[in-house]
Amino acid sequence: MSLPPGLVSDLQSVLLSRKDPPPDTVVESPSSSSSPAAAAAGTGGEEETSTSEAGSSPQGKPILLVTNCDGIDSPGLASLVEALVGRGLWDVYVCAPQSEKPTSGHSVTVRETVSVTSAEISCASAFEITGTPADCVSLALSGALFSWSKPLLVISGINKGPSCGLDMLYSGAVAGAREALIAGLPSLSISLNWKKETSQESDFKDAVSVCLPLIDAAIKDIEKGIFPQRCALKVEIPTSRPSNKGFKISKQSMWRSNLNWQAVSANRHSSAAPFMSNQQSLGAQLAQLGRDASAAGAARRLTTQRKNLEIIESVGVAGKSDTNKVKKFFRLELTHKQQEDADENLDIKALEDGYVVVTPISLSPAEQSDAEAAASNWISNMIPKEQ
Repeated sequence: MSLPPGLVSDLQSVLLSRKDPPPDTVVESPSSSSSPAAAAAGTGGEEETSTSEAGSSPQGKPILLVTNCDGIDSPGLASLVEALVGRGLWDVYVCAPQSEKPTSGHSVTVRETVSVTSAEISCASAFEITGTPADCVSLALSGALFSWSKPLLVISGINKGPSCGLDMLYSGAVAGAREALIAGLPSLSISLNWKKETSQESDFKDAVSVCLPLIDAAIKDIEKGIFPQRCALKVEIPTSRPSNKGFKISKQSMWRSNLNWQAVSANRHSSAAPFMSNQQSLGAQLAQLGRDASAAGAARRLTTQRKNLEIIESVGVAGKSDTNKVKKFFRLELTHKQQEDADENLDIKALEDGYVVVTPISLSPAEQSDAEAAASNWISNMIPKEQ
């Protein structure tokens, strides 16, 4: 099928115009910006890194890198960063996902461009990334974004919802800390046991007051060289601070959330929307039209439902139905499952019992028992008895 000459001309114009920026477009270099984020990134990174100690900024303060899985605008991240910056003891850098990535696991983005945008968060040097938590940490440690590549400590949190048991495998929060561990850096993953019915945003500030003593102790012992080696620490904070029974070392359980798949109708699926925003550029509209055409057009819902699943028939560009292809849409929701009769030393049981649960994470099963012993010894020595 041939395209109308006018459309071909428009396509050629768009493609030619995108090869080079307009003559009057000014591309501002990071060094010319006065924002904290821009001042921390850009060229000259290798030179600055070579003149400062590992884990310290050029000003001599220890560097803390903070990420999360709930996105740059999450209240948990804001509460933690505000508290860390307010202490004035460290240079705090933030590299967090642009949007929520709670179940991204340890996925990384390849063969796709990741965009980085400066963000405002409690006067920290902050960027939001169109990638996963693992992307955020990997990029931050690469030396390509910041003028350093080795912070003293990496913290993922404070994240919304626990990462206990097998849910740890899905967790973007844990992946952020694990990515730092892979790079040989000390790291913490901190999550709040959020309860949908009763929790509120102020609970994150309470969670900060609970985990700050542990962060303080970790930083001091990292500097002394006595922080547990070859493991990250996963910290789960109970919802109610008054009922907090103190810190407890636990083992990973086999608990997992319920995975509930629900059929979704075509008109609720975002990719089936037939219209685009008038605010989109011509290039974006043409690209979207191309994707829609290659995907065989819009989807139409059939009235037939089989086995409680909604069956969607694909409709071709020319309006001819293809009876050999069926397109269906589903949405996955995770729901909390109560754990009964579990060992009190397992993470989910200890968390539900009101303890601040600390679970060491190692990269090798052969090192897990040593990691648990080292973490248990460190917690018993470093955390005040009254907590």
